[in-house]
Amino acid sequence: MSYDEFYVKSVIRSLPDWPEPGVVFRDITPIFKDPKALRMVADAFIQRYMDSELTHIACIDARGFLIASIMAYQMQKPLVLVRKKGKLPGETVHQEYKLEYGTAAVEMQIDSVGPGDRVLVFDDLIATGGTILAACTLIKKLGAEVIESAALVDLPDLNGSIRIQEAGIPVYTMLAYEGL
Repeated sequence: MSYDEFYVKSVIRSLPDWPEPGVVFRDITPIFKDPKALRMVADAFIQRYMDSELTHIACIDARGFLIASIMAYQMQKPLVLVRKKGKLPGETVHQEYKLEYGTAAVEMQIDSVGPGDRVLVFDDLIATGGTILAACTLIKKLGAEVIESAALVDLPDLNGSIRIQEAGIPVYTMLAYEGL
């Protein structure tokens, strides 16, 4: 099945003034109720990375888990979880970051990746870029290399993709929504 940007965009829901006034939330959860859209998205990402030199896929809590787990399964790659602080058992490293509407922190288990690992960082959406940059910082702290960051949706008006690229990390997204 080939990827159809217009179809996938028609499935994504825009929610104005959520989680706070002035924010338009791009809700990808309807994709998971639409097998055609989910297959298109997962297959397109798998096709992009199937022949790459990545060794691990790091996915960000929580919607990033869903598509990345399909990718990891199909590509037979380890899936590494980047979660909100306090959600992972065992020894972890954490990194704080700014959101477009607040602050947060993410963490990884210390044995998730290490030297020689080449990691794709995956999230559902890039807004300010803080979450992906925090995940990349953790991956580098653990000695691994980030080969690229990827997301289904980019919100270019919030400059997250630019911030990630300025940090030396390539960015790939399938969709962009201009305007807040």
